[in-house]
Amino acid sequence: MAVPERATLLWLFRTMATIRAFEERHMQEVNAGKPIGGGHSSIGEEAVPSGVCAHLTDRDFVASTHRGHGHCIAKGVDVKGMMAELLGRSTGVCRGKGGSMHIADVSKGMLGANGVVGSNLPLATGAGLTAKLRGQGQVSVSFFGDGASNQGTFHESLNLAAIWKLPVVYVCENNMYAESTPVEYSTSVKDIAQRAASYDIPGVIADGMDVLDVYEKAGRAVERARRGEGPTLLECKTYRYFGHFLADDPHRYRTKEEEDGYRARDAIATFKKRAVEGKWLTAQEMEAEEKQAYSLMEEAVRFAEDSPPPSLDDLLTDVYVSYPRSKA
Repeated sequence: MAVPERATLLWLFRTMATIRAFEERHMQEVNAGKPIGGGHSSIGEEAVPSGVCAHLTDRDFVASTHRGHGHCIAKGVDVKGMMAELLGRSTGVCRGKGGSMHIADVSKGMLGANGVVGSNLPLATGAGLTAKLRGQGQVSVSFFGDGASNQGTFHESLNLAAIWKLPVVYVCENNMYAESTPVEYSTSVKDIAQRAASYDIPGVIADGMDVLDVYEKAGRAVERARRGEGPTLLECKTYRYFGHFLADDPHRYRTKEEEDGYRARDAIATFKKRAVEGKWLTAQEMEAEEKQAYSLMEEAVRFAEDSPPPSLDDLLTDVYVSYPRSKA
């Protein structure tokens, strides 16, 4: 495996550290009763969005899931605006009316998080069709979980994208549980990547706890899409450290031994060890990045708390689309 250049390594670590800090602070705010609703923590899965989005620009598209904070951060969505959105403030990226599962920022190519499992797959496929018709080298990425791979939208999207050779990378974040249902109970294949064979497209498996493995394999898939060679199914085997949502106790359906095994392979801790041993980055550099990430979360919370809630006058803005009537 070729080691990326130093600037890329620093970006990958900074992004993972920022996602971890954001998710930890989000949990604190939920436990304090501040945000509207709860949330779905992606702590443990930071390597996947970081490794994939390192290859994307603002012109590329991402369609996210209910567990989408990490995707948004890796795609460059403003962290302060995200925190304000979680606390239902008018300065949020969706003016405080979307909340955790509906963060979107089209200026960054983030088409939005989606609360319905599998609903973002056809959205990313449609964005891929747009990219192909424009012919400007754009790529669309759909992040989804192992549970979504059993939805009809998964198969319909991959089939259509394969037929039309759309520039889409389908990234399955296989964290082994669809809510509380183990993947081996609900899925007929050992590896979800095997399903790519049904559509005659590449099916690739990456270690979702290793950001460099994700980076390398996502890079090939993105470049293949940019060349007009069609979609790829990239399965990243990863693990969420906490429950499906923040009030869920995962020990009801999985063992502590299993959790401890994955925590021992923590993507951030492993990267730090490898980076120091390989002399890619210094421990001091990475410590400074982590401190900056947690400091940024303090600023984000202050920004959100100092911001006003949405005005009642804006109750119906950004809700309905008014299409011009035809003159015919």
